[in-house]
Amino acid sequence: MSQRFGWMLALMLVPAVGFFFIFALGPMVAAGYISVLKWDGLTPATYVGLANWRELFSDSVTGHAIILTIEMMVISWLIQTPISMLLGIFIAGHQRYREVLSVFYFLPLLFSTVAIGLTWDYLLNPNFGLLNALLDKAGLPGLAKNWLGDPSLAFTTMMFLLAWQYIPFHSLLYQAGTRQIPTVFYDAARVDGAGRLSQFFQITLPQLRYTIVTSTILILTGSLTTFDLIFVTTGGGPGYATRILPLQMYITAFPDTHFGYGSALAVLLALSGVGLSIFLLKVTGFSRMESQMEGM
Repeated sequence: MSQRFGWMLALMLVPAVGFFFIFALGPMVAAGYISVLKWDGLTPATYVGLANWRELFSDSVTGHAIILTIEMMVISWLIQTPISMLLGIFIAGHQRYREVLSVFYFLPLLFSTVAIGLTWDYLLNPNFGLLNALLDKAGLPGLAKNWLGDPSLAFTTMMFLLAWQYIPFHSLLYQAGTRQIPTVFYDAARVDGAGRLSQFFQITLPQLRYTIVTSTILILTGSLTTFDLIFVTTGGGPGYATRILPLQMYITAFPDTHFGYGSALAVLLALSGVGLSIFLLKVTGFSRMESQMEGM
């Protein structure tokens, strides 16, 4: 009976394994193969060995894109993590007013990225955008800027747009993690005279450590795949101000029809994401899944 059950489990895994090989591993193997070719998609491909990879590490535009991507990972984590954590802890309460406010907090989750990008593009337009119009009405015309067209402002503006889009999702993670913390911890702390700040640092924060790891991995690896919002709003411009690595990969492979070099960038992105995830799991001990409620 146990052997038959094992065969049934194996058969149920076949569709998932098949999808993984066809839609995940297969394209990655194909990208690895194309990365050693010189190919424009029309003429016959030519084997060039590691030439595309050497170009990757010597191309100043790609180097700039890598630096921007790292900056985006760090800034996104610094902005999104504390705000998401505080919002998640706040809406974890069961008071009615918190549930009403959470509806407004989660609105960005209901919209597609393209819709968000187009909306913000109009709102931040220097000629007829709502933000600059409100600044003018408030008597602060000096603060009106070309938010997406100024090379010195475009990248910073994109960081806030990405934070606005993804903070609600990470808030949900922290809300779920906070609601899983046993209330007896807080009852005991109150009996001992601990205040809210002490409860946060002594109970809430340690109990959320795996949620923090999960959110961190999603933010950092998500930064390696961010594409659509920047593509819709700035297209990587002005100049190279917002051309991060995923956008550099797309522009290289498709508009520039340099598929070999673009595939090398795709492989670099995939390996970076996998390596970063494994590193964080090992360093944080998340993969061991120790109990957070020992002694209860």
